[in-house]
Amino acid sequence: MIPYGRQEITQADIDAVVDVLRSDFLTQGPKVPRFEQAVANHVRAEHAIAVNSATSALHIACLALGLGPGDWLWTSPITFVASANCGLYCGAKVDFVDIDPRTYNLCPNALVKKLELAERAGRLPKIVVPAHLCGQPCDMAAIHALGERYEFRIIEDASHAIGGKYRGEFIGNCRYSDITIFSFHPVKIITTAEGGMATTNDSRLAERMSLLRSHGITRDPGLMTHEPDGPWYYQQIDLGFNYRMTELQAALGVSQMKRLDGFVARRHALARRYDEMLTGLPMVTPWQHPDSYSGLHLYVIRLDPTQTNRRQLHVFESLRNQGIGVNVHYIPVHTQPYYRNLGFELGDFPQAESYYAEAISLPMFHGMTEAQQDAVVEALRKAVQQ
Repeated sequence: MIPYGRQEITQADIDAVVDVLRSDFLTQGPKVPRFEQAVANHVRAEHAIAVNSATSALHIACLALGLGPGDWLWTSPITFVASANCGLYCGAKVDFVDIDPRTYNLCPNALVKKLELAERAGRLPKIVVPAHLCGQPCDMAAIHALGERYEFRIIEDASHAIGGKYRGEFIGNCRYSDITIFSFHPVKIITTAEGGMATTNDSRLAERMSLLRSHGITRDPGLMTHEPDGPWYYQQIDLGFNYRMTELQAALGVSQMKRLDGFVARRHALARRYDEMLTGLPMVTPWQHPDSYSGLHLYVIRLDPTQTNRRQLHVFESLRNQGIGVNVHYIPVHTQPYYRNLGFELGDFPQAESYYAEAISLPMFHGMTEAQQDAVVEALRKAVQQ
């Protein structure tokens, strides 16, 4: 089976983790700050806060921005459920903005219309979470301008996008957002096995997220309510969580960061090859906005119903039966049973639902060979012609 995504682990990665196993620190040692600094330096952000998953990063980002009961968080329906769930974790309400039919990202035009209606109804969002689907950044300049006009905060869900660029600058520099979130799950561009990161240029947000990831506990006398009782002393000054990243994960992350640019470049070479080989087949290949340099975490094709009567399920099962580990990213969040119970219905976000009915994620990973890619394309030809 050729998987839709997989990690690349080298001897250097293994050696980095083994070195930690032989050290004095398995957690809360020097590797986590080193990994944070490596990411911050790469994306040109002032601060980076490492945590145990991107979901955890989204949660503490929302809390740091003051999201709570009575507030609204808006995101795209075509994303992993964590982009929406983070709002519910804070007691807030969640809503969605339909996608752009070309980029599959949150649509700025749909956002404008929804904001106009929300302003009249007195239910503007406190936070908007644009998700950079497949690694292609959203139109962040437009979303940022709307944020200034309607006074909402912005968290970029860049779980797919480390190593990508928007308008020539690395995603994660937070020029157009308050906080950016990365994921290091094994199928992502770089991995720490599990893990996530939040970047920001706001020192107060960084301090708050750092506090929240570790039980709300501080050893900084400047943050305490009184002088420490002794050198052992700490205080819990907030209700936080155990969201820390381990030294083992961070060591792997530091090692992987050294190859990030090469990983993304290889993905672009594979995407160009897919684009060429899929020409003439009854499908739409990914469109890339000229302002973006995608991280290309995923390569999603859309079956064209005007050119083929082969539907998604038929093609998907045919590919799986031929040993091609395709997937679908994503099921629209508003159609999940939990969200249907909150009042969302089929038909609420038609562009997202149309995308879902046609989308298939083809294998895309930097270790993929041209022979494997040839096998994927040949299997796809058979699937749409059977």
